[in-house]
Amino acid sequence: MQFDYQQLLREGKAKLPERSISKERFEVPSVTGHVEGNKTIISNFSIIVSALQRDAEHLLKYLQRELATPATIDGPRLVLGRKISSSSVNQKIQQYAKDFVVCKECGKPDTKLIREDRVLFLKCTACGAKEPVKAKL
Repeated sequence: MQFDYQQLLREGKAKLPERSISKERFEVPSVTGHVEGNKTIISNFSIIVSALQRDAEHLLKYLQRELATPATIDGPRLVLGRKISSSSVNQKIQQYAKDFVVCKECGKPDTKLIREDRVLFLKCTACGAKEPVKAKL
């Protein structure tokens, strides 16, 4: 009994299940807030923190450094010490997600920050990749 390789390959491919190309997309919520006097209030800060799955203090420290302004967490809100446009805050949060959340190998947000000695690593729980975080904080 002789088998034709090409025929067997076609039959095998036909029996494979259909592959859906639906790559789940990770999106950071846009900031919502308002200006009160000379302060900017971001009312959905806790939602952003939970979407990023990071410590609120870590994101706060990053935003303070990047936006060059004092800030405090007031319950679910973030109070920035000066008037800042929402587009600037959104841009900085997107950069934070790129540097501290999304895996560089597989592009998924399933990561954890791990400190070994004095180096901060981004460890992906999806693909297992581990690499040092280049951004200083």
